[in-house]
Order: sequence, then structure tokens, then C-alpha cells
Amino acid sequence: MQTVHTIAELRTVIAKQKAAGKTIGFAPTMGNLHEGHITLIREGHKHADFMVSSIFVNPTQFGEGEDFDAYPRTLEADSTKLEAAGCNCLFAPSADEMYPAETSTWASVQVHNITHRHCGADRPGHFDGVSTVVTKLFNIVTPDVALFGKKDFQQLAVIRRMTKALCFNTEIIGVETVREESGLAMSSRNGFLTVEEKDKASTLYQQLCAAKEKVLQGNTEFEQITNEARSTLTDAGFGAGYFTVCNASSLEPATKNDSSLVILATAQMGGARLIDNIDFERSQ
Repeated sequence: MQTVHTIAELRTVIAKQKAAGKTIGFAPTMGNLHEGHITLIREGHKHADFMVSSIFVNPTQFGEGEDFDAYPRTLEADSTKLEAAGCNCLFAPSADEMYPAETSTWASVQVHNITHRHCGADRPGHFDGVSTVVTKLFNIVTPDVALFGKKDFQQLAVIRRMTKALCFNTEIIGVETVREESGLAMSSRNGFLTVEEKDKASTLYQQLCAAKEKVLQGNTEFEQITNEARSTLTDAGFGAGYFTVCNASSLEPATKNDSSLVILATAQMGGARLIDNIDFERSQ
């Protein structure tokens, strides 16, 4: 696996591969990789000849008081995992490389409507930072396909809309959430949990599954379903968060006429903000 740290180097690598007729797959990450990230690389090889991954802890998607400084930086271990998974090229830029001081405040990318609820309400500016850095990365990598985990469902929806709105010639592929045996979604932030908290954390997915089952059984009292789930989570020791049944495309609150649904949830457990979801189809 080749590792590069500058935009110029990466563009040279990509140009060589495209000249050879290779298709490019891309899996952007912030590092501290787990099996969910590695699955993106494996899945990417089904769709592209040459897989690129990036490791960049993007400062613009962290708000005041969030865990930017505490976010784990594990480049050496991550490189080993990526190489073992068959990643062809790792792009590991510095903050100055991605946001040169001269241009850092010149432009940003906003995706409207779909970003104002859920995590967007809890983390003002977060999705502006995500869409800006992904736009930069797409312009640098020019991938034919890009892969994102469905665990961050709202992020995936934002990137899909951004890609379409800005006319990127990139297919966005959502990859199913990889879970631990307990059902807990794998996340870099799970490392902030104690053993006891990690045991409790699986309750979040259990409540998602229970809510899904109620809907599939014909219950369309979505507010009641979500209130019951929130109550169970509070009793289990979870802190503030949301639990909402949504239209899977717009992420607006679901109506009785919606058939493609996603239940979005987040909750604080100890030092970790857990995010999860479950998407499904229901018959009318």
C-alpha cells in the first residue's frame, strides 16, 4: 500500500491509475479504524479496481466543546489494517494541507433542509464541515465510487444529496452497519465506554429493533413508539438524545403514508455519544 500526505502526490497516483484504465474507489475515514471501516475497503473492491482511503480528523465538523482533541489518532495501526484489507493507497494529509491558512475561510459547502434535524440540530455546523471536507476529497480523489457506512445514516443522506446537487460523477454506496455480538454498532467512540457502559449500550439497538417490529406489525402511532423507546433508554442509564421514526429519503418525521422508513437514534452513554439507526420497508 502506498501512503501519501499531499494533494499533489495523490493526484499523481490517481492520474497514473486512470491512465491505465483503472476505476477508483474511495473510503474516507477519520482513523481509529475498526471492522466497520475495513468492510468499506473490502466492499469497495467489488466495485472498483483501485481502492483509496483517507485518514483525516476533520476539525471543521467538530463543534465547541466536542472531542476533537481527544479523538484517537492511530495512524500506524490504521495503516496496518488498511494494507491487510487490500487498500491500494492511503491519503493522510495534515490540517494545513486540507485547509491552507490563506483559503481556509474562503468557502464552505452547505446542504440544505436535510441537515436541520437530528444530529444537525444537536451539532450546529457539523454537516457543513462534513460536506465541505468531502467535497474537497472528491475533488482531489475524483472517485468513480465512494463508500460510506450506514451507521451515520444522516451523514450518508447528506452526502448523497450533495453529490447529486454538485454534479459529482461518483456513485455513493451505503454499506450496512457492522455490529458487535451484542448488537452495538461498531464506532471509534466506543473506546470511551467502560466495560459496564458497553454492556448497557447495546440497549440502543435493541430498542431500534423493538420499534421496527411495532411498525411492521401495523402500529403507526410513531410518537408513542418513540416515547416508549426513550423512556426505556432513560431507565437503562442513557443520557440526552433523540429517537425518531422518519421518511428514509427526506429524514422528515414519518407519516402513515410512508413506506420507506428509518428510525434514527442517538443517546449519551458515559463519555460516548452513540449513534445508530435501522432502515426498512413496510407495506401500506
